Amino acid sequence: MSQQQKKEEEKEIEFLKSRKRIELMEQAVSLKKDEMIRQQQIAQNKTDREYLSKYLYDKGEDFLDIAEAQFPIQTRRIVHQIVELIKSMEIKDRISGRELLALFRSVGVNVRINTIIQIEDHGKLVPLQDKLKQKYKELSNDT
Repeated sequence: MSQQQKKEEEKEIEFLKSRKRIELMEQAVSLKKDEMIRQQQIAQNKTDREYLSKYLYDKGEDFLDIAEAQFPIQTRRIVHQIVELIKSMEIKDRISGRELLALFRSVGVNVRINTIIQIEDHGKLVPLQDKLKQKYKELSNDT
């Protein structure tokens, strides 16, 4: 092998190495971009949630927490759409928990909410279920 062939081979090897370095750098940049986009989306979701929170009242925040726990992906999309409507001034009024529940159900997201009906018994609130159980026991003890 001549000197010239060795030099050409070395140049070719250097060229291949530099091309590989460029490919690796491009991959690293691409991964960083993907990570930044993902972080921006997370920050955007938090921002959307925080923005919407300012417009919620009457258990709206509690309902949103329940909806996020049961349907996180759908809730993020709905919250984003609501925020877009608020920003475009199509929604001007504040949103109650009931209105938010109705909205979710109207788009097919059936959020389950545990409800407790309480009645006043001797000056304190007692769940209706407990009161009915107590009455049933009294009736069954009388017979």
